Amino acid sequence: MSIKISKKNIKLFQESLLNWFEKSGRHHLPWRMEGLTSFEIVIAEVLLQRTKAGTIERFYLGFLDSFPNWDVIATTGTGKIEEYLKPIGLYRQRAKRLKDLAVEMVNRKGVFPFQRKELEKIPFLGQYIVNAILLQIFDTPTPLMDVNMARVLERYFGKRKLADIRYDPYLQELAYQVVNHNSSKKINWGILDFAASICKARKPLCEKCFLSNTCKFYKEH
Repeated sequence: MSIKISKKNIKLFQESLLNWFEKSGRHHLPWRMEGLTSFEIVIAEVLLQRTKAGTIERFYLGFLDSFPNWDVIATTGTGKIEEYLKPIGLYRQRAKRLKDLAVEMVNRKGVFPFQRKELEKIPFLGQYIVNAILLQIFDTPTPLMDVNMARVLERYFGKRKLADIRYDPYLQELAYQVVNHNSSKKINWGILDFAASICKARKPLCEKCFLSNTCKFYKEH
């Protein structure tokens, strides 16, 4: 499928978002620092799923102190991991996932493959975390597609057709076009930060939005 989005619109979106991100992005988040290991990056993504960044920001570094590598998680009882994760919720689901993934990664000597097809063979890695690995570990322009990114892209460029964002061809191709940039990580993070602070789900702050003049959602509302 080839979507009909002008390159001019995509470039405008990219440039405007990057300018905003430099001034207003959440640069302080510890999982966005330079020099992180693949373990530190993936742990952050697992913890962030269905949880606000502010909650994980207060929790993340302490978790790494207690569980500094895959071996420690793999050899720790699931009950103990659950107890540690209770403050951020979803602790049973997260503990099992982390434990199972840690066992797998110990068997792989902590090395993630760099091909998507090989990453997708690893149990417990869904589309989002596979994309995060490709983007943040292997510097491959890949979208961090979640409901927040979907909301921003759909409001600005136009709505998707399918309910599941993972399989909508229009939204997926659009997202890849938008993040296909030398600053792909910053564009991804910028979209997520913009979704959290301005393009909110229930009450978007359109009057404060730097994209409102060219936004489909704003024009229609």
